[in-house]
Amino acid sequence: MVVLVTHERPYYLDRTEAGRQLAVRLGGYQGNCVVFGVPNGGMPVAAEIARRLGADLDAVVVRKLPIPFNPEAGYGAMANDGLPVYNRP
Repeated sequence: MVVLVTHERPYYLDRTEAGRQLAVRLGGYQGNCVVFGVPNGGMPVAAEIARRLGADLDAVVVRKLPIPFNPEAGYGAMANDGLPVYNRP
């Protein structure tokens, strides 16, 4: 049996392109919003969205609540106010 492995193109070339594409979908908010980004990955996306929408940019610092035995995945987050927000699904 022969198994072919294909490498599909990722949805985005990089985080800046992801922000560019998302900004198109958020165009209705142009000049009427603040964009928040999460450090360690989210800021390049948020910065591109803010730039394209002409919006202010700020950071939200949160701590991921990891799934036991899988520290890369998370089931929620907690900000500095100490209140957790869970990803219910």
